[in-house]
Amino acid sequence: MTREEIFMQQAIAVGLEGMRAGKGGPFGCVIVQNNQIIASGCNTVLATNDPTAHAEVVAIRQACAYLQSFQLTGCELYASCEPCPMCMGAIYWARPDKVYFANTKADAAAIGFDDAFIYEEMARPMHLRKLSMQCLDSTNAIEMFAEWQEKGNKTLY
Repeated sequence: MTREEIFMQQAIAVGLEGMRAGKGGPFGCVIVQNNQIIASGCNTVLATNDPTAHAEVVAIRQACAYLQSFQLTGCELYASCEPCPMCMGAIYWARPDKVYFANTKADAAAIGFDDAFIYEEMARPMHLRKLSMQCLDSTNAIEMFAEWQEKGNKTLY
């Protein structure tokens, strides 16, 4: 077995353990740095009543806490399934060097985890989305952005 296959088997094992314990859906993730697993996560949506507690997000939070960094530079992420739109966003913000996955989004859709509607909604103009969205007066919010822009001791990410 290759090192990638070994780490993927670990991600799958984490997902199976969480699923069998009733924590959430059949998804697992491990994050690797220097050929060592530094974090793992399973889907804990049901256990935590947190819709953002997908395996990748749980593992990213754990890895960032371990590294004391908001970025996963030098790390690889192994997910038992192709990441959903939310997880993809989190992965891009975390900036690992590489992502591996096993099951595809089509495989996930076949068992009831279909994210196609999210991709479709994001592509629609805001006024045509199923979830009502309205932009309110941004005067105070723009002031906050202006203060950020002028702030001298900020950390960009």
